[in-house]
Amino acid sequence: MPRVPYTGTADEAELAQWRETARKVADQLAADALERDRKNAQPFAEVQLLREAGLLNLLVPAQFGGAGAHWETAFEVVRILAAADGSISQLLAYHYVNQSGIAFYGAPETQAEWWQRTVEGGWLWGDSVNPVDPTLTLVPEGDGFRLNGAKRFSTGSGVGEVIVINAEVTEGERQGQVLAFVIPRDREGLEIVDDWDYLGQRLSASNSLKYHNVRIDAQDLLGEVTEEPVSTLLTPGIQLAFANFYLGIAQGALARGKQILLGRKNAWLFSQAETYSQDLIFQRTVGELKARTAAVAALTEKLGRKFDSLLAKSGDVTQPERAALAVDIAEAKVVSTEVGVEVANRIFEVTGSSSTANSVGLDLFWRNVRTHSLHDPVDYKKIEVGAYFLRGESQPLSLYT
Repeated sequence: MPRVPYTGTADEAELAQWRETARKVADQLAADALERDRKNAQPFAEVQLLREAGLLNLLVPAQFGGAGAHWETAFEVVRILAAADGSISQLLAYHYVNQSGIAFYGAPETQAEWWQRTVEGGWLWGDSVNPVDPTLTLVPEGDGFRLNGAKRFSTGSGVGEVIVINAEVTEGERQGQVLAFVIPRDREGLEIVDDWDYLGQRLSASNSLKYHNVRIDAQDLLGEVTEEPVSTLLTPGIQLAFANFYLGIAQGALARGKQILLGRKNAWLFSQAETYSQDLIFQRTVGELKARTAAVAALTEKLGRKFDSLLAKSGDVTQPERAALAVDIAEAKVVSTEVGVEVANRIFEVTGSSSTANSVGLDLFWRNVRTHSLHDPVDYKKIEVGAYFLRGESQPLSLYT
């Protein structure tokens, strides 16, 4: 096998097939998104919906039983779902990133077994890699390790069959190495704390995890986290997934706002128009938001194909190529964040005070994008873009850059 198994770019037939699948799933999610958000329950049923639609194995190479689709397609699926249910869109986006650790961290000779296992098990992949939390302690023991510590914001951990973890070996011959490994959700010593009680993204299963002397066996190891250029493309992939996620929420807020606005049969008392939707003031606001959203869509679509094209070079990806794409994606992250938050906020300007009723649920879009867009400060993305544009400087490699 090549260093990573991704080849070529998506054709229109592939994109059309999975757009249709994603829209059907989105329609089901949209039917009771607000009700499920309020219940704040672990999304096992929603994961099963994704599984039955074939979305969990979208990026798995066809020779191992997956759909063999491309990242451009996966990003569009994330966007479509985000317009209906931001929580489940995030869950699926992180799954794609976590599952693809097989390709980005695994040696070619070990990948086949991992791909086969995830397909046969129907696995949703959660994670425990938040880099700003206390450092985990990974100590060698025999041919494996013992893991202790804690991590917050572990998306998918509450419902995933497996959880991918990054941790630095703290002693022994491999001291200093950062390893990626995968354990089942029911591994002895793993405590899943159901503590997600935040403004939005309530069904993303982003629990806290505590590790009490958890055994990590040799077969749990995906590989070492290195600075190999193709391996580090995983982080720009995460950021592009975020951009599509924010874009999808903006598109969903616009669609819901349009529905509400067209449903209003009267007009503002000082207006010369017959209905709110015919009022030029409201048309102007909607037109502005729609145009900005369309611009972000054009950028993210271009970058989805560019991401696939660079991945197809596999082990031949160079660091300058990686750096240039990371900055391109940082640009998309900046504008998608700002447009996502702006659209989800300003849509209320055209739908009016009645649209703030809890029964309407228009606030769900704002709560979701406002919550997740704080994942990493967007101002640092602006600095990243500016430093590269002015001086050709790249940011240090991390799980954010």
